[in-house]
Amino acid sequence: MSEKARIGVTGLAVMGRNLARNLARHGHAVAVHNRTFAKTKALVEEFGHEGTFVAAETAEEFVASLERPRRLVIMVKAGAPTDAVIEEFAPLLEPGDMIVDGGNAHFEDTRRREQALREKGIHFVGAGISGGEEGALNGPSIMPGGSKESYEALGPLLEDIAAKVDGEPCCSHIGADGAGHFVKMVHNGIEYADMQLIAEAYDLLRGGLGLGAAEISEVFRTWNAGRLDSYLIEITTEVLAHTDAATGKAFVDVVQDRAEQKGTGRWTVQTALELGVPVTGIAEAVFARSLSGSAGLREAAAGLPGPTVAKLGEEEAAGFADAIEQALYASKIVAYAQGFNQIQAAATEYGWDIDLGAVAALWRGGCIIRARFLNRIRDAFAANPQLPTLLTDEYFREAVAGAQDAWRRVVATAVRLGVPTPGFSSALAYYDALRAERLPASLIQGQRDYFGAHTYRRTDREGSFHTLWSGDRTEVED
Repeated sequence: MSEKARIGVTGLAVMGRNLARNLARHGHAVAVHNRTFAKTKALVEEFGHEGTFVAAETAEEFVASLERPRRLVIMVKAGAPTDAVIEEFAPLLEPGDMIVDGGNAHFEDTRRREQALREKGIHFVGAGISGGEEGALNGPSIMPGGSKESYEALGPLLEDIAAKVDGEPCCSHIGADGAGHFVKMVHNGIEYADMQLIAEAYDLLRGGLGLGAAEISEVFRTWNAGRLDSYLIEITTEVLAHTDAATGKAFVDVVQDRAEQKGTGRWTVQTALELGVPVTGIAEAVFARSLSGSAGLREAAAGLPGPTVAKLGEEEAAGFADAIEQALYASKIVAYAQGFNQIQAAATEYGWDIDLGAVAALWRGGCIIRARFLNRIRDAFAANPQLPTLLTDEYFREAVAGAQDAWRRVVATAVRLGVPTPGFSSALAYYDALRAERLPASLIQGQRDYFGAHTYRRTDREGSFHTLWSGDRTEVED
């Protein structure tokens, strides 16, 4: 085989195929390979005019077609399929070559694979890729981890095909071993929270104000012209405006109200628990999807009594849509603040040097959570890289302060109407807990010491203490 490819893609399902086409469109010769050669041939036959593709039938041909250092991108399902592909190709590679996993792998798997391949002199890069099939083709947000050395050889190609915002590529080196996949996982967790909050806003506009889907679409269209400008708000307007061809009804009214999930949101919550970081907005979004899919449970509870008020009166309804917008924005800030706190905690735990401002910058384009206010987040971390939480940044502090009266009104009204708003409510509870001078955790510590002698710390002196609850209740130092 005379022609050498700069990079190769194995696994030509929709994401892999579109990523290979994106590379070819940008002038890079791309080796392509799939478990079934028919899919490889079909790609070249249909899209060969877009650039240079080097089709390989076998793993050996695929590796031989790549220039050194070899850059091999895996686009297969996470878990065992990824391990199988690595086991197939790693023996064919040489020190200095690199394997790039572009799937939604769990970051711990990425850390394991990176260590194992590092011992063989092979670079392993876990690269989070966001934007779906459209992003893969036209410019995704890319979050590569791995060694700095591997990024020097791989980064220019990824930056070339990534989405661009203000001329800047939505791709940068995140950090060592599993950092890239960790950040992508948190991105997906924030995506869960963002979608849940939007759904709650829709539910309140419908249940509280009695608006139809088309009318709510116009409300969201107005919001998208302001500070809530984002991809998710944009597509929400389109989904709500869509009419089902078969019935003539609003599309959202003929779709079952059971939201599915692929697991990355659940991973985010599980990891947050292990790190001791409260990501309540993401957790509530994951639980809301689980509850929506609990058909038997919901059917059994369908007759439970609710409030007597069905919707707002005319006077109460005035300005309620604007109040929902403020609650949505404030809750969104909390969700992102929690996500960035989780990344901060993981960086400390795993020794990753992650630039949070750079993370915000590469989420501005290509990815699902791309939004105008990510510029604000980037600016906040640029001004103070050690910012403890976004909520203490001047802009976000003032934005939430200005929204909180409306936010509280929305949550209170939702409770009165019986409209479930776990996202709005948990975000507000988090905000109030964060700003509280003193929390009731002191009582919990007393309870723990009473039944389990778990000890407690005092406010007036150092040390751990235990009260002899079953004795004379004197205090002893642990």
